[in-house]
Amino acid sequence: MTARRLLYLGNGRQLQSVAKLDDRFEGWGLFVDRHWAYDGQFPQSLDGYDGIFLSGSPHGAYENIDWILREHDLIREAAEKDIPMLGICFGQQILASALCGRDQVFRRSNCEIGYEDLAVTDVAQDDPLAQDLGKTVRMFVWHNDEVRGDHPDLVILANSADCPNHVFRHRSHRAWGIQGHPEITQAQAPVWFEQNRARMIDDGGDVDAFIAQSDPALEAKTMLTRFAELVKKG
Repeated sequence: MTARRLLYLGNGRQLQSVAKLDDRFEGWGLFVDRHWAYDGQFPQSLDGYDGIFLSGSPHGAYENIDWILREHDLIREAAEKDIPMLGICFGQQILASALCGRDQVFRRSNCEIGYEDLAVTDVAQDDPLAQDLGKTVRMFVWHNDEVRGDHPDLVILANSADCPNHVFRHRSHRAWGIQGHPEITQAQAPVWFEQNRARMIDDGGDVDAFIAQSDPALEAKTMLTRFAELVKKG
């Protein structure tokens, strides 16, 4: 049986992040077609793709940069074709921007950074990706941009006291967004923190404390494996 095809859009300064989530999607049984969107690399067509993953980025979804505008168009086309999509961090934000309007993403007055126990909403228990979550879900969060929490087409699955929209699904499209970083493993976390030490300190983070608190975030990772299962089902 031919493996289902996942389009992996890398939106960062490097195609593969420290999380190596593209490799893990392959380990979960998907054929991963990697495109470095940040460098202007996009597929000629969405035909044949069974799912799409959108990574994080140092940019904002509201920026008028050619590849960001092109990714907006790709997301809208994928939604019309009913291709399941999952975005993390910037990926969450650009999904909301493309499907609900570019005014949905805004720059916060302060950065939310650190490990958070996010409150999980009641509707999550019936969600294809969030169904394994308990009353709270722990993951590392780090964002200066945010998706508004009051759009009628965004079903909120988890939030924090400082951010009303941490995890959402779209009401009519198979699209999910996660603001935090469940993809980072406990082993990868210290490496990632060190790589970003200066930026995290500038954003008010205590990097040494983050390293000491490194958490596997296993419950949060079930959303990633559930997405892979969803794509495999076609």
